[in-house]
Amino acid sequence: MTLRIGLPQWQHANWKVLGIETLADYARLFGCVEGNTTLYALPKPEVVQRWYDMTDDAFRFCFKFPDTISHKAALKNCDELVNEFLRLLDPLSQRIGQYWLQLPAAFSPAQLTDLWAFLDRLPRSFHYGVEVRHAAFFAKGEAERALNRGLHQRGVNRVILDSRPVHASASLSPAAVHARAQKPRVPTHAVRTAGQPMVRFIGSDSVEESLPLFDVWQQKLADWQHDSDPLLFIHTPDMGAVFPLLQALWPQLQQLEPTLRPLPAWPQQSSLF
Repeated sequence: MTLRIGLPQWQHANWKVLGIETLADYARLFGCVEGNTTLYALPKPEVVQRWYDMTDDAFRFCFKFPDTISHKAALKNCDELVNEFLRLLDPLSQRIGQYWLQLPAAFSPAQLTDLWAFLDRLPRSFHYGVEVRHAAFFAKGEAERALNRGLHQRGVNRVILDSRPVHASASLSPAAVHARAQKPRVPTHAVRTAGQPMVRFIGSDSVEESLPLFDVWQQKLADWQHDSDPLLFIHTPDMGAVFPLLQALWPQLQQLEPTLRPLPAWPQQSSLF
């Protein structure tokens, strides 16, 4: 089975020194990308077509449902919004890793019936993921069991957030402080509910701090590869400086996915400015 590895974005000004300036450049190194921009706004049709032209059928996009659906409508009475979203991205339909529903912390166990009704209306031709943030879904009680059971019954992936590195870090860099404020501090429950488990690993801005906390994923992803197609996304507080962590992780990841291409060498910091 295939392990695809990617980042939460495909461009950053700092990556130009590596020859990564476009989605096409990014897609030569990585097999997937988080589609975070669709949470806030829908792209124009010509932009979607450009994304198609710059990738191939081996690449996977994981677009978030717009917050008009997940946050403002709270999954109710939003069929037209969903249809608009899916129609717009239809040119990429063969390259969707999964459509991803990121729910706010306010979305509670009392609203699970709304989640099931929403998921049951979605087209069966795609894979889906759900990321929850309410504390009850991490308490190993009936609420979490009901969530996992319902997702498993529907073949929907539970998106796994591992924010341990960034919250364990003592760094006071502006990027680290911002990341700790933005990324939920929830337990990391490595639960697979469907065949495309998605792991979001939120590293700190220290490679040395992040590496030991990644070790658990080396074995877990290897186990999942036997009968599923995992997706791994790697973050750092400053995404412009993600490549040192990637370089450190790449030998382990190449053991899991030997088709990974070598990464370009990250230059000395002084050469970036």
